[in-house]
Amino acid sequence: MFDLVHQMRTRIIKSPSLNAERTLGAILFDMTMERTIDGKGTAEYLWENKKIVPFLKIDNGLAAEENGVQVMKAIPELDDRLARANGHKVFGTKMRSVIKLANRKGIQQIVDQQFEIGKKILAAGLVPIIEPEVDINSHEKEQAEGILKLELLDQLNKLKDNQNVMLKLTLPTQVNFYSDLVAHPRVIRVVALSGGYSRDEANKMLAKNNGVIASFSRALTEGLSAQQSDKEFDDALDKAVQSIFEASNT
Repeated sequence: MFDLVHQMRTRIIKSPSLNAERTLGAILFDMTMERTIDGKGTAEYLWENKKIVPFLKIDNGLAAEENGVQVMKAIPELDDRLARANGHKVFGTKMRSVIKLANRKGIQQIVDQQFEIGKKILAAGLVPIIEPEVDINSHEKEQAEGILKLELLDQLNKLKDNQNVMLKLTLPTQVNFYSDLVAHPRVIRVVALSGGYSRDEANKMLAKNNGVIASFSRALTEGLSAQQSDKEFDDALDKAVQSIFEASNT
């Protein structure tokens, strides 16, 4: 099973449709980082062969919902994971939490946890992608986004001048709602997750949010199949990458 998954990821990475002209970085699972492409570590292959910056997913999934949110499960192996990431010349990390309701206590818990671990990642010499996803199906999505932005700004304002992070956020209900975060001096980039939106819908929303670029996974691989010929696969991936690239350039 895992071999088949790695084959698909390898096919995407090696495709000429995935290139540094349109793709800045790629997020890897731990298992993918520890596997190889053409005899070279996946992270090393991404940077050395494709000039695409590798990131590592470092969380262990989500805890049960409480206070309208799902914080991350404990990461007891964090130090080891960060050391191995550095060994593979990874640039940064990604960790995901989920917000279901506009519960201030829960959202504060999520943001506090993300930044607490984020500072450990920074201390290890890596750049953390802070990802407090707001569920697109939440009936309190817009209210949750308002609370989230305030909590993020509070934490960002406490960072030192050499503590820079990235933010990965759900596309907001209000256009350009996260412009304060895009312009914040401690934020390298704000990237958007597709969050269950179709690629067309996610692209339309993304194009309206100036300064935010895509970090799509499900929307990127939409329409790709292991059964496709190389030409069919590369053409489908090229179309996906180009549409996402264009939506990111606003």
